[in-house]
Amino acid sequence: MWFKNLQVFRLPAPWKVDVEQLNMQLASQSFSNTGSGDMQSEGWASPRNDERLVHSVNQQLLLLLQTEKKLLPSSVVNQVTKARAKELEEQQGFAPGRKAMKDLKERVTDELLPRAFSITRQTWVWIDPINGWLVIDSSSPSKADEVIKLLLKCDKIPMESLRTKVSPQTAMTDWLAGNEAPKGFTIDQDTELRAHTEDKATVRYVRHSIDPDDVQRHIAAGKQCTKLAMTWDDKISFVLSENLAIKRIKPLDILNEDKDQRTSDENERFDADFLLMASELAKMLDDIVYSLGGQLADPLAA
Repeated sequence: MWFKNLQVFRLPAPWKVDVEQLNMQLASQSFSNTGSGDMQSEGWASPRNDERLVHSVNQQLLLLLQTEKKLLPSSVVNQVTKARAKELEEQQGFAPGRKAMKDLKERVTDELLPRAFSITRQTWVWIDPINGWLVIDSSSPSKADEVIKLLLKCDKIPMESLRTKVSPQTAMTDWLAGNEAPKGFTIDQDTELRAHTEDKATVRYVRHSIDPDDVQRHIAAGKQCTKLAMTWDDKISFVLSENLAIKRIKPLDILNEDKDQRTSDENERFDADFLLMASELAKMLDDIVYSLGGQLADPLAA
């Protein structure tokens, strides 16, 4: 398994975590299917479909947040409400008022909810207590916030946002201006440069060779790099964004060369893939932080 997008948080390294206690804490927030009168439910599910909510392999932890949401378009609710209001007007001889319409819409919603379709979303969480990483597989900060809110209900998870001494925007702009990536990285073909003017003029290169002279002209005109596609150690390609989110993670062929020689046991394969991902991403994250000047200490930390 490989995460596709990384929302990255920091833990003390090493962090002494009691896996059994964490499993018990997550159990109080375990997932249950959405009730007939609810629009959404969320909670922790077992990563390996067993009784455990924390999957632990060689001190690397894997969690799974599951969310179920009812699909009830407002257009459907409004259409049914309008039809019911017309029937009510014919019965009583006058149109229902604002409060009556609000009550009617709520009753219609309650009636339609049990028949609404549901969609399920899964969000994976990797915790590396040895190297101090907590990583959420999501491209959306708001979805990552859902995970963090539940995790913070557990006692003694000392996470904090990852901040670096040099901002990604400044560093990426410098790398492009000098046409040179930091040690261990190469610059790939996708990038985005954006002006800080009111119109936020933006230039994007998509699967297109980056012309250094062209890029330098844009930088000289005041644009800064907000996204940059890179490859780390010839092993993993990704896109670094201005807010330190890492997107479009893709392991390259060098990491998959021995897959055919691995065990045929599904659980052993899963664990081997998880450990490979954890090992390589931990090293890559360390190198990214180093290339951004190192981690900036949390001023609120004790």
